[in-house]
Amino acid sequence: MSEFTNQNQHAPAAAKEECPSGFSFENTHRNAMIEQMAKKASAGGSGPVGYLPQATKTGTTIVGLVYKGGVVLGADTRATGGTEVADKNCEKIHFLAPNIYCCGAGTAADTEKTTELISSQLELLRMNTGSQSRVVTACTMLKRMLFRYQGYVSAALVLGGCDVNGPHVYQIYPHGSTGKLPYTTMGSGSLAAMSVFETGWTEDMSEEEGVELVKRAILAGVFNDLGSGSNVDTCVIRTDGTMTMNRGAVTPNDVKPFRDAINRSSKLTMRSGTTAVLKSTFTPAKIGGVSLADVTVTEMET
Repeated sequence: MSEFTNQNQHAPAAAKEECPSGFSFENTHRNAMIEQMAKKASAGGSGPVGYLPQATKTGTTIVGLVYKGGVVLGADTRATGGTEVADKNCEKIHFLAPNIYCCGAGTAADTEKTTELISSQLELLRMNTGSQSRVVTACTMLKRMLFRYQGYVSAALVLGGCDVNGPHVYQIYPHGSTGKLPYTTMGSGSLAAMSVFETGWTEDMSEEEGVELVKRAILAGVFNDLGSGSNVDTCVIRTDGTMTMNRGAVTPNDVKPFRDAINRSSKLTMRSGTTAVLKSTFTPAKIGGVSLADVTVTEMET
């Protein structure tokens, strides 16, 4: 029987009232527990504050700028779940095409799967047309998808790339609105990064100047926004078709030197043989299971 069929449609009226409506009742108790926790969370007060499961967010600083020879994209590497750091080295610069990359802010799963989907569509389009993907095509695909979901796909994107028309940077909001700009920032640390861009960006910047400005902008978000942190990733896409991805271009919060400076006593290291082995046994796996000899074959009725 299909899961879309109500198994109680022919049951008496009293039985119908007892059973909750819906297709599956496996999560009934879980949903009731979440509802109780939500009431506790909203009430607050002296009682224990309820906890609701939250999606992992890339409360983020992402930036992009155009220089005279291409595009530079940058992002931090912190992913958060509520107030906790879920990942210290999250990759937020996503591949769309060999000449197009995209930085994502918002819900980590939404940014990852949205860019994967559009990357697949761009690949099929390249196979069909035999030509290089254009940045405006990727922007159109992304904005159409995000507008269709009316903001429920939480993906704020900075799209950058180079094509036959030169370098381009677009900002794409979760509701589907877009803007073509010479430089842009998005995410929770975007204000700090934008202050760096507005004071340092010039139209005829070199690649080295652009990369350094992007690093400064991301670091401004890292040190002034709680949702941004850890390292700085950069991606340079050039008009000659080359691309350079630099994971960990800046690591301002590297803890290795501090850990190496700590002298730990050798007494805390347990050597092999410290714990006595009283007994050791080995039981080989039994070769079994179902074979063709155990299957009864019957003719199908026709």
